[in-house]
Amino acid sequence: MPQLIFRGIPAEGIRTISIPLVEEMAAICQCGTDNFTLECLHVTAIFDGKFTDSYPFIDVWWFERGDEVRDQMAEAIDKHVRSLGIPDLEISFRVGREDNFYMNGRRYNT
Repeated sequence: MPQLIFRGIPAEGIRTISIPLVEEMAAICQCGTDNFTLECLHVTAIFDGKFTDSYPFIDVWWFERGDEVRDQMAEAIDKHVRSLGIPDLEISFRVGREDNFYMNGRRYNT
């Protein structure tokens, strides 16, 4: 955790920015790079009865670290993704509670 789920952004682009993006996010969160998961969803967008490009959107699932860290994370993600030539994107942070997170059937941090 954190897990970033990308939509509307080519997987090859995410691959090219993955190392510097994860390194920057790890520095911001003060954790190891192995804490991050990047996933790229392949979706089919439809508007007005036609297939269309999906709007670039990133869901970030994480344990809350406060406004300052969240703002820095959003800036880092935005900077790296926009370096791919993507002019606009949205980022949404979804907060998981550690007491609701299980790993291998055991409550996280127990």
